[in-house]
Amino acid sequence: MIEKKENTDTKEENHSWLAYALLSALFASLTSILGKIGIENIDSNLGTAIRTIIVLLMSWIVVFATGKKEKLKEVHKKELFFIIVSGFATGSSWLCYYRALQEGPASVVIPIDKLSIIATIIFSRIVFKEHLSKKALAGLLAIIAGTLLIALPALW
Repeated sequence: MIEKKENTDTKEENHSWLAYALLSALFASLTSILGKIGIENIDSNLGTAIRTIIVLLMSWIVVFATGKKEKLKEVHKKELFFIIVSGFATGSSWLCYYRALQEGPASVVIPIDKLSIIATIIFSRIVFKEHLSKKALAGLLAIIAGTLLIALPALW
């Protein structure tokens, strides 16, 4: 989807990220549906806090299970800063997402949430100098149009 300047010395392409991306989509779907059910009768902020504790525990379990805890002291200040800021963005996103999910229909909230792809593509262009192909741009426009077709009737 996003064309990135590749190292021309590399002849083999590693697409292991694709499996993780597909699994991420599957788990994000489960997150949305299970979250909608789970916050039905509790405050959305409390639901987000509970969810965050589980994510925190899972993350540290994986770090310890894979023996990566020693790598913590190798994290540079710049990287740590961006990870921390990313954590604030994630927390803000989750708080807003759970509130929207609690109050609105999941079938509309979730596609609107996925419009974050627009900002992601813009930022990836600015920060990483990534370029969209014509096909990818057409796909992006289709995602935007589809989201509008889903969301607009629910808003009227």
